Amino acid sequence: MFIFSAIAFGSCQEAPSPAPIPAFDLYFPPLQSGNWETTSLGLEEEKLQELEQLLAQNGTRAFIILRDGKIALEYYFGYRLVGNQPFQENSAWYWASAGKTLTATLVGIAQAEGKLSLDQPTSEILGPGWSSLTAEQENRIQIRHHLSMTTGLDEGLSNPDDYTSENLRYLADPGQRWAYHNAPYTILDEVLKGATGSDIATYFQQKIGSKIGMTGFWQEIGYNRVFFSDARSMARFGLMILAKGKWENQEIIGDQHYLQAMVTPSQALNKSYGYLWWLNGQESYMLPGIQNPLPGSFIPNGPSDMVCGMGRDGQFLCVVPSEKLVLVRLGENPDQSRIPFRFLDAIWEVLSD
Repeated sequence: MFIFSAIAFGSCQEAPSPAPIPAFDLYFPPLQSGNWETTSLGLEEEKLQELEQLLAQNGTRAFIILRDGKIALEYYFGYRLVGNQPFQENSAWYWASAGKTLTATLVGIAQAEGKLSLDQPTSEILGPGWSSLTAEQENRIQIRHHLSMTTGLDEGLSNPDDYTSENLRYLADPGQRWAYHNAPYTILDEVLKGATGSDIATYFQQKIGSKIGMTGFWQEIGYNRVFFSDARSMARFGLMILAKGKWENQEIIGDQHYLQAMVTPSQALNKSYGYLWWLNGQESYMLPGIQNPLPGSFIPNGPSDMVCGMGRDGQFLCVVPSEKLVLVRLGENPDQSRIPFRFLDAIWEVLSD
């Protein structure tokens, strides 16, 4: 059985000036309590059953929708064990690449604190020799190129997660090529450590986790540093993004220009990619491992202003300002694709009918 609580729903260039996110009157759950107010999506019972079946048949472990900050839908598929325990409200699961959104947010916080600048060459913080490039090539790569996936480093190696210097090889000038590449992204952890003096787990807890009531932990898996948490912690992070970087009256992301740039096309190559966030509703998109842009939105049934953190096996965090919604899905891979875009689109097809 499952526990179900539902209240019946080109070159790298400076980002263009984005439209402001409107201010909302939002509910924020208490930091030290499991109490969380609920609301309704207004979905008919038939649609709720269709959604439940879709989630259950595709390896979902947890699913949450917030509306106005309140829980409108919450599912836990408890028969899917973690170890020998059923999956439930306090069960932790990996964010996979949806956790890139945490790193992007921390970089923005560090810049607001004056500890780094997106225009800085990476070498100014890490020192020379962090890659196998010449000094001249290396100095052209700025922090913003890591955020926008435009470093020009070669992802076509035997292990594209390996961020050791010998595995970071020149393929193109920075800003001339978009490629989904984990190794240059992971280098941002070292950039943050060098700039702030704190490892990513400590800096995250100080600047985000403790301030919005998130629980979780970082774990090294191969060359990757992966964040694990319960579904409600992921929802809290999405709510903070929805609230324009604030938690109640406390400012978490102090630089509103950075916040807007983070969820605006960061370059002209993949118009559906900001600073480690996926952006719906653009005229074209590129997929991991593919160099040719595809026309239209990557989630055609989803809201056009939706921004997403998306990770392997279908770890999804979606924020929809126009509807004041946050959607969270944690679980196993529904279709064996690297990032199951089609499954997320199927979820939104049910929700939008």
